[in-house]
Amino acid sequence: MLNSKTRWVIAESDQKKIEELENELKIPSLVAKLLLNRDLKDVEEARAFLFDSGDSFHDPFLFDDMEKAVGRIRDAIHNQERILIFGDYDADGVSSTSVMMTVLRDIGAQVEFYIPNRFSEGYGPNEQAFRWAKDEGFTLIITVDTGISAVHEGQVAKELDMDLIITDHHEPGPVLPEAHSIIHPKIEGSRYPFEELAGVGVAFKLAHALYGELPVHLLDLAAIGTIADLVPLRGENRILAKRGIAKLRTTERKGIKALCKVANAKQLEMTEESIGFMIAPRINAVGRLGDADPAVDLMLTEDDEEAKALAEEIDSINKERQAIVNTMTQEAIELVEKEFPLAENSVLVIGKEGWNSGVVGIVASRLVDKFYRPTIVLSFDPGKGIAKGSARSIAGFDLFKSLSKCRDILPHFGGHPMAAGMTLELDHVEDLRNRLNEIADDELKEEDFIPVTVLDAAVNMEEITIDSIEKLGLLAPYGMQNPKPKWVIENVSIDHYKKIGSNQNHLKVVLGDEVNKLDGVGFGLGELADHITPFTDASIIGEFSINEWNNRKKPQIFLHDIKIEKWQLFDVRGIKQVDKWEKQVPVENKMVFCFHPSTLEKMNMKNREDILLVEDAGTLRDVQIEGASIVLLDLPASREQVKAIVGKGLPHRIYAHFFQDEDHFFSTMPTRDHFKWYYAFLSKRGSFDLNKHGSELAKYKGWSKETIEFMSQVFFELKFVTIVNGFISLNPVKTKKDLSESLAYQKKQQQYELENELLYSSYTELKAWFDARMKESVTFEEEVEAWT
Repeated sequence: MLNSKTRWVIAESDQKKIEELENELKIPSLVAKLLLNRDLKDVEEARAFLFDSGDSFHDPFLFDDMEKAVGRIRDAIHNQERILIFGDYDADGVSSTSVMMTVLRDIGAQVEFYIPNRFSEGYGPNEQAFRWAKDEGFTLIITVDTGISAVHEGQVAKELDMDLIITDHHEPGPVLPEAHSIIHPKIEGSRYPFEELAGVGVAFKLAHALYGELPVHLLDLAAIGTIADLVPLRGENRILAKRGIAKLRTTERKGIKALCKVANAKQLEMTEESIGFMIAPRINAVGRLGDADPAVDLMLTEDDEEAKALAEEIDSINKERQAIVNTMTQEAIELVEKEFPLAENSVLVIGKEGWNSGVVGIVASRLVDKFYRPTIVLSFDPGKGIAKGSARSIAGFDLFKSLSKCRDILPHFGGHPMAAGMTLELDHVEDLRNRLNEIADDELKEEDFIPVTVLDAAVNMEEITIDSIEKLGLLAPYGMQNPKPKWVIENVSIDHYKKIGSNQNHLKVVLGDEVNKLDGVGFGLGELADHITPFTDASIIGEFSINEWNNRKKPQIFLHDIKIEKWQLFDVRGIKQVDKWEKQVPVENKMVFCFHPSTLEKMNMKNREDILLVEDAGTLRDVQIEGASIVLLDLPASREQVKAIVGKGLPHRIYAHFFQDEDHFFSTMPTRDHFKWYYAFLSKRGSFDLNKHGSELAKYKGWSKETIEFMSQVFFELKFVTIVNGFISLNPVKTKKDLSESLAYQKKQQQYELENELLYSSYTELKAWFDARMKESVTFEEEVEAWT
């Protein structure tokens, strides 16, 4: 058996609904299953999702304060007031700031932007920045992707006689800031029909209202922020992402073109993955390590040389960020393993002086991947007596809700159910840890700490075609609430498998039979090759794609995990270096059986305390092999001895080594003709000196000396001969007995047959042999009989 790395949760689909969508929309079953999993059961709703029919944006003036905000901005432009855009330092904030700067410049505003320094100012608006703005002559501040928690700063703006317009999308708290107007899709009582916009989506709606028409030229920026902020890609977010990706492929924005070049991202092939893994991380890196201003400058520049220089600077910062993250992650893992055992910590809250507060969120994500616990990673500043940090969660634990219960010790925090940021006093860190662990202990069950992989559907090999995989592209772009589809193929034969790659750390498999075959590649899964056996049926999960080589297209699957539910036979016969294969045996519930003391001597294993020497039936009285990985180190004396072990239950794995010093199978097993000739030979000679001439006789006949000795012993047991000091002579009194009455003959025949069955059988034959033994239940009396 091979256990999966995560809990697989397979979505259930209504077969009638699948067929309805297939027929009405002329789509493959794979696409129909996905639509149902995305809760798109209505044919027309599904048609609109796939084919963009009815694809349109909502009226921006459905926001309650939009008219007020637009009026105030137009008054500011008319009166030549100075406007300050106050943004955030992540990719969503940078995109939002760039959108607002563009629209306000286009309509004639005197506008500048301000993004706080993560380290010296922290997240969101702050009083010092507002007082600076007042001194600089700004009379209107517009926040983007921030501000909904700035209750104090709203009061400061009012005292300073500056108007404040807040555009944000983060979770509103119980008290809203005082502001001229608030553009936010989640404000209680809001008439706006879509709540899940990113910060840049809200800024885009304000731009739409200010222009009086859809700002198509800003869709590239809107796509970057929307995808980077991991908001659900449904409704308007899907439209923004889909149209924005198309815009990015053709954009002439110099900064984006330069960033694509340094990131080795092919602009004409831009996808949501290009943004999520290549573009957004570089934009985020700037604000993580310092001021985010260069990222906004890059988005706004119209100069080729400046774009090139800024893009190279940002790429360099990203490489520095990667190095810092790797170091911090290793330190964080060591800290958890040393001081915060998982058995006592349902939530990990860790911190250290000197950690870069700009990358704690990335480190938190990595710790969640490794330990699968809600995690907060903090940067300690003893000088100021504060800790700044970021949190990431797991399914079933609402971070924002849980942190809200700790508001009294969290003067600054905000976020979502799965991610959050906060600042608190150092003295309150332990209190926060204790409170969150109490909440988690009440809310989470043991199984919640096993990672979950949500699968879209179980599919048959016949469904996996080039056409069906290509049609899956109709559901792109993928993201939150429309994740990239993961599939399970259940009980499929693994026709071929091997390790690949320079370090042999990847896995290549061929699935299916002669009729339906599917290539699979598992990056980083090379070790699984040591846990797969020939002719195995397995369940496979992964993502489908099309492999194109030499103008030929073939379906393939990128493997994520493999599960084998039947017991497995690992054939390690003949591999003399035991350490080559034994390290692959799972340590948990491992049992090693040895039948002969001499084996331990010859294999230099006398000091191994984990080996059970099976010398009699009593040794096995309390042995339980159900679910175990058992090793049969040497060849047993009889098949009943093996039956006494495998008849006790169903092991997960059997490693058959069957070491044997004496080879019975390839020595001559005398036939009745052999015995007949030897008897006649003794009759003619009267007596024969085995010690002196036994080897010569064996050589003459082409037998082994052991064969002569064996036949002599059989004759002796049957009382056909006497043997004295090596001389063998026929008894004068003849008796009639069958050869099988000799114990030596019985034992030799049994060993000969056992070797044939266990040592020299094919893999398939040996597997069938074990299957047969497992079906035969065994009693203790039968175990005793096996040794007598």
